[in-house]
Amino acid sequence: MEFSVNHPILFVIVGLVIAVVLAQSVYFLVRAVKRAKALGIASQTVKKTISSAAVFTIAPAVAILVGVVALSKSLGIALPWLRLSVIGSLSYETIAANNTLTAAGMQAGSTVTDPSVFVTVFWVMTVSIAAGLVLVPFVTKKIQGGMMKMGMKDKKWGEIFNNAMFLGMISAFLGYVFCDVAGVVKGQTAGLIPVCVMAVAAVVMAVLGLLSQKLKIRWLTDYALPLSLVAGMASAIPFTAWLA
Repeated sequence: MEFSVNHPILFVIVGLVIAVVLAQSVYFLVRAVKRAKALGIASQTVKKTISSAAVFTIAPAVAILVGVVALSKSLGIALPWLRLSVIGSLSYETIAANNTLTAAGMQAGSTVTDPSVFVTVFWVMTVSIAAGLVLVPFVTKKIQGGMMKMGMKDKKWGEIFNNAMFLGMISAFLGYVFCDVAGVVKGQTAGLIPVCVMAVAAVVMAVLGLLSQKLKIRWLTDYALPLSLVAGMASAIPFTAWLA
């Protein structure tokens, strides 16, 4: 059997996994509705909550779709669909996949034809993100408890600690963006492409944030992330033609 990143059997396997996840979602939705009725919550309130939640899940779904499209060139549709539909992160998955492909000696955007490389990418993307499932039950309660105690003792230092953790996470991704900038000294301007793309996405995000505050448009805040992602990806085309 000839290997293909879009082989039908991959879609069957991925479809089964996602069907199980959807079944779990339906199960907990039914349980939640029954519990709401038991608590005496009006059915109209329950329906409004469900419909509102469904509408506002479209925004992150658009962002995830952008990630699937970005990864589909190299990995096909099935694997990105699986990884970004169950437990995953758009920023993490793309970096993990690209790093693995680079380590395998492949160029960014080239289609995987070696099944061993495909399996390697799958394991890197899956095992690494699964670490959170193992760590959360054992360390989250202690970390959260420590942060709450710190906040109760000194609110200012509690906020500083929270911000420091967030900035530490962002810094890890910024390192990936700026890692090739030094090549500019040697005349290799391709390293500026991710920096320019990030700048465009940041500007779009800032503009949408300001517009949502000034115009009081709630949905604009919810869709700021996918819109900035799309704008950044679109800007990558002229930047690549100019700097690569």
